[in-house]
Amino acid sequence: MAGKIPQYFIDDLLARADIVPVVDSRVKLRKTGKNYSACCPFHDEKTPSFTVSPDKQFYYCFGCGASGNAVGFLMEYDRLPFPEAVEKLAASLSLEVPREQLAPAQIKRQQESQSLYQLTEKAADFYREKLRDHSVSTPAITYLKNRGLSGAVCKEFGIGLAPPGWDNLLTHLGTSAEKAEQLELAGLAIRRQDSDGNPAKTEPGKRHHYDRFRNRIMFPIRDQRGRTIAFGGRVLGDDKPKYLNSPETPIFHKGRELYGLWEARQANRELKRLIVVEGYMDVVALAQFGIRCAVATLGTACGEDHIQLAFRHTGEIVFCFDGDKAGRTAARRALESALPHMQDGRSLRFLLLPEGEDPDTLVRQIGGERFDQLIDEQGRPLEDFLFDLLSEGINIQTMDGRARLSKAAAPLLDLLPAGVYRQLMFQQLARRTGLEQDMLEEIIAAEKARSAEFARQSRPPAAPESPPETQPGNPDTRAAAPQSEHPHTANSPAFDGPPPDYDYAEAGPEHYPSDAPSDADEYSPHHEAPRRRSGQYRLPVERMLIALLLHHPRLAEHIDDSARFRDSSDADLQLFGEVLQVLHKNPGLNSNQLFGRLLNLESKEARELLPRLAMSHPIVGSAGQKLEYDPETEFNDCLRTLDTAAEKQRKRGLLGQLKNNGNQLSPEQLALLAQFRRKQD
Repeated sequence: MAGKIPQYFIDDLLARADIVPVVDSRVKLRKTGKNYSACCPFHDEKTPSFTVSPDKQFYYCFGCGASGNAVGFLMEYDRLPFPEAVEKLAASLSLEVPREQLAPAQIKRQQESQSLYQLTEKAADFYREKLRDHSVSTPAITYLKNRGLSGAVCKEFGIGLAPPGWDNLLTHLGTSAEKAEQLELAGLAIRRQDSDGNPAKTEPGKRHHYDRFRNRIMFPIRDQRGRTIAFGGRVLGDDKPKYLNSPETPIFHKGRELYGLWEARQANRELKRLIVVEGYMDVVALAQFGIRCAVATLGTACGEDHIQLAFRHTGEIVFCFDGDKAGRTAARRALESALPHMQDGRSLRFLLLPEGEDPDTLVRQIGGERFDQLIDEQGRPLEDFLFDLLSEGINIQTMDGRARLSKAAAPLLDLLPAGVYRQLMFQQLARRTGLEQDMLEEIIAAEKARSAEFARQSRPPAAPESPPETQPGNPDTRAAAPQSEHPHTANSPAFDGPPPDYDYAEAGPEHYPSDAPSDADEYSPHHEAPRRRSGQYRLPVERMLIALLLHHPRLAEHIDDSARFRDSSDADLQLFGEVLQVLHKNPGLNSNQLFGRLLNLESKEARELLPRLAMSHPIVGSAGQKLEYDPETEFNDCLRTLDTAAEKQRKRGLLGQLKNNGNQLSPEQLALLAQFRRKQD
């Protein structure tokens, strides 16, 4: 069994490969200054926002956020798994890919997973074969034809039949006790139980399992690599439940998969939208009528993992549910799961069908073209759907009604990430309720404070704490940064207003706030960026540090320990610490190799932020021009700014203790109090 590809080889491969010809052979590039540009191959656009940097050796789309190095591009464009993409890039350079020797435990895990993949695929073949066996398949074929499905669509989705009987699959694949155990592990067989509900005793020569799926139309569930990992079964008789799904297994986690996503990706080079429906038959029926972008959750509510998975492949999600109470509940849950991921540029719409209809029945009545038109004409944007949903039963013409709407909507809007869309949503709520946006923000803050106070009072009393240690940054006052940016913010000759992710630098160091730790002295590092000059835009301090490392990896030598940043509660400082850690372990990495390593970070937010920072110039002028800077000076100034902010936070903590300790003050606290009184005078 092949082991992992060594990291040293990947680093060497990225150092040798040139991303420009790799991309240009698939997407025609045009030289624009130091970089190359084209219309993005991963989303529909008319104005080029896809940029390839020969210096940094990676690509980035300012429109949809797609990014990566040469290996990542092959994975996305050629739809290859990582090992195959490395193999393909290496072959273009006439390099042979080495493999590491795996540890015994790793080999065992890989073998177990591989055996499960093989077993589920064999089961899928068995079910498809039974659908072709006319001695048992007549009722199933009649059912599928009555639902309007063609043989071609059934073949594409791998639809099969689990025939009636208790042990058809077991007889075919579970020919030994060990194989029957494997079928149980794969969720395809169930162990018999005694009258008390306990697993039946094992007796030599007797079968102890039975088939999970019996007399059902079988829908194989495929992962993003097209491997069969589980099944859904629709009953043909009167048995319950109507639909039965595989249980969770080592290779199947229903909260992380979408049925039909692999088929949708195979049918579309670019997924303009994904339509989320409730059932397998809805997905297949829409495909039968030419709508090749439908997916379904697997017997569970649409959660955040589903939303993130969908948004990785498209910028628009349409939820198409039944218009009954269950459908409206499902839509509400989907809405709440989606709100934290509604970055600028993403779209969410809702289409609730007439009661008694579902996508399967409706598309067979009106056809695929009219169904598509229905989505365009009646699919309700998130903002309309949310406010109308929350306004049900409320008379917003009354003061009480507007107050109830504000109380219901404000916490939901607070889930939205920082950006233009969040601001527009609060403006919409302000218009509907007549309240000022600032007042709505204050309502949210007050509710959070009350919740925090209630939680604090509910906790058992804790032992007195020592003065807080110095921590870099102050996450409570950290400025929020937009989640997306426009292609012209860094390169356009002129723009009005600061570019996304940047702070406006107006006052010089002489105008910095004093160290007086008063309640009004609530400054974050974002408002204390050092060495500011009029007419400059700078990245916030935390992100400036990350960008400087991406541009100048050698700066990591200025810091000995990355732990204090990785342990911070600030997400940007945590990412800065992770970048430092990679550079400390691999001091010779250049920017290209560093970026290749960082694409493996677990955090999706971090993987999206890094290319933006790498493509951003840390300091730009008021006309958008890139300004000269000294990397070491900027780096050290940013670190000093963090230390200053951390010291202020520590002093605030000490002052908080002054109010609680009464006359029992330590020498340090007395000195701090004296300093504070002098500044007050």
